[in-house]
Amino acid sequence: MTAFGSAPFLYPIVDTSVCAARSLDPIELARIYLDAGARVLQLRHKEASSAQFLTLADELVRHSRDCGAMVIVNDRADIALLSGAHGVHVGQDDLAVADIRRVLGAEAVVGLSTHDEAQIDEACSTTATYIAVGPIFGTATKDTGYSARGLGLLRYAVRAGRPVVAIGGITVENARQVVDAGATGLAVITDLLNGDPAARVRAFMEHI
Repeated sequence: MTAFGSAPFLYPIVDTSVCAARSLDPIELARIYLDAGARVLQLRHKEASSAQFLTLADELVRHSRDCGAMVIVNDRADIALLSGAHGVHVGQDDLAVADIRRVLGAEAVVGLSTHDEAQIDEACSTTATYIAVGPIFGTATKDTGYSARGLGLLRYAVRAGRPVVAIGGITVENARQVVDAGATGLAVITDLLNGDPAARVRAFMEHI
């Protein structure tokens, strides 16, 4: 099962730190996204314990099965394996794609963050299911250490022929130009929380 062969799609990221800052329950937020039509979610949990992360992942995976959705775990291949999530997303300083495959197997979804042409080229030499490129626009949600990359880098990644997920500063208003630049998926955190989350999901899906 994979959404990464069909474009375009919305890819909400449920970040527990962002949820805590806004007094939101991450599982309830994920359910809202799924009920509104999202079919790929990423769970990001940087702050608390592994046990808490696994509990959240277990609950989210259970709910996702009811609507045929896909759950990707940020960083932690062990949590993905134990929870039965569909895969894992990693950054440049996390486990290598080949090592993740040793844990999760050949069929798992593995996403890899990239921020420049050299990293994209290197990612294309791996078995990553998709390449994430960003930040496309300015974002304050996560400090990547990189300035806005713009649509040019996204177009560069798309030319490699691998599914590409755009991330960073993506809004309902600029979503169409990101899709037109070739993005397979649009990873979004903050803009889905600007108003009613279910309405924002539907608005994104209408735009893309």
